Amino acid sequence: MGVADINKILEIGPDGFEAAALDLYQFQYAHNPLYGRFCDLLGRRVQELASIPFLPISFFKTHAVQTGTFEPALRFESSGTTGATTSRHLVKDAALYAAVAEAAFERIYGPLGEWCILALLPSYLERGNSSLVHMVQHFSERSGHPGNGFFLYDQAALCDQLRELNAAGQKTLLIGVTYALLDFAEAHPMPLPHTVVMETGGMKGRREEWVRPEVHARLKEAFGLQGIHSEYGMTELLSQAYAPEEGLFVAPPWMRVLVADEDDPASLTPAVSRPRTGRLHVIDLANRWSCAFIATEDIGRQHPDGRFEVLGRMDHSDVRGCSLLAV
Repeated sequence: MGVADINKILEIGPDGFEAAALDLYQFQYAHNPLYGRFCDLLGRRVQELASIPFLPISFFKTHAVQTGTFEPALRFESSGTTGATTSRHLVKDAALYAAVAEAAFERIYGPLGEWCILALLPSYLERGNSSLVHMVQHFSERSGHPGNGFFLYDQAALCDQLRELNAAGQKTLLIGVTYALLDFAEAHPMPLPHTVVMETGGMKGRREEWVRPEVHARLKEAFGLQGIHSEYGMTELLSQAYAPEEGLFVAPPWMRVLVADEDDPASLTPAVSRPRTGRLHVIDLANRWSCAFIATEDIGRQHPDGRFEVLGRMDHSDVRGCSLLAV
């Protein structure tokens, strides 16, 4: 996609979202054979947002979910437990992925050039093909700060770096998988007044599962912070949402998260007058060359203002490294 096409996605607003989603549905129905067959089997007549079929996310484990014919520029793979079947996302346009990730972050946190980026993502670095690692690498390149870095298991080096950056008053992002952040907090508690600590979820069998409030309380206490931030993304999506407040995620304008009853995918409601709990369904209009309409295996809560919470996993789903903590 060219710059103009990318900007067209990034400039989608609330008034144009439904029309853009219906147009993209027609495009993917015609050019994504897997999604087209899935829609035909449902036999649903699509005339509005709520009637668009959402592809179960499990198809990414068994099929190449691809709109059009292309050689992927990027190949992302989910983490998963040992021996589990992982999901694959074939990304046609690396520039689109980078632009979308950057724009979603900067809408909430401001220019990446103001940040030092520190990453504590040991399990993701070890396996490779991680969309999260790729995103953080791009953020580091855009930031350009000499102190940027990934820390595998060298907690002492990370501790020294954080002390130095905070003494200098440098705005810092420490983004990490939950179990690694908890390990670091226990070993090196310290005040971090100039740092945003952001968890991406995931115990991955390394620690006892905790609910998000427990995790955030422990991290706030260890680092002297008023709040802990969160990131919601997954291998199968192109976009990310962020929670600058306790577990309340804000999606970018080209992404929308809805809920449906766990046993009734047709019960989607684009807008709600009061919080509604159910299975999360994601519309990601940036996911043009894969599938923009995905039924996840997460249980969450949709709020009237468009924000959402992630409460846990569906009982029958497998536990993935990026999955958020169960309630």
